[in-house]
Amino acid sequence: MPENKMELQPGTRRFYWVLFKSTFLISAFTVGGGMVIIPLLKSKFVDEYGWIDDKETLDIVAIAQSMPGVMAINASIMLGYRMSGLMGTMVTLMATILPPLITMSLIALCYDLFAHNQYIQLVLKGMQCGATAIIINVVINLVQKLFKKKLLLPCLIFLGTMVAVLAFDVNLMYCVIVDGLIGLALLRNPKYN
Repeated sequence: MPENKMELQPGTRRFYWVLFKSTFLISAFTVGGGMVIIPLLKSKFVDEYGWIDDKETLDIVAIAQSMPGVMAINASIMLGYRMSGLMGTMVTLMATILPPLITMSLIALCYDLFAHNQYIQLVLKGMQCGATAIIINVVINLVQKLFKKKLLLPCLIFLGTMVAVLAFDVNLMYCVIVDGLIGLALLRNPKYN
């Protein structure tokens, strides 16, 4: 039976171990960019543990993506703080940094083996394909939820951003800024939560 918020109280040794272990595993399997973290966070912290809900996950990811730095680290800092303040932040931060640190240290030690080995190159190409599939799955799920709510303004923002980026090659950062300003001005109604 999966553990849930009622069984694990923040501040206990077991809570911090589960938080560390979960974040460590998510970091270890976030291959292919920051967006891959979304389904992993949702699967572990929303579906399995019930510590946060879908909206909080999307809020964490949206803020993490808009901040400077690595998205996975930004998301882990916010998640840790949300779970258990400064101590939670330190736990999730260490758990997020360790897998890439270990991996990069091993690769640095064996660089020639990794750089010229065709099997390792094929494994990396396969991992890129898997990461792409995960990102596409996340996009489809988010779009489905957006259209199921049948709220016209968020749907128009989505479609307008897609057209601007794909048809007119508008810089994505400009789109994010404009979308944020539109949200600030027009999406204050609680029905948009």
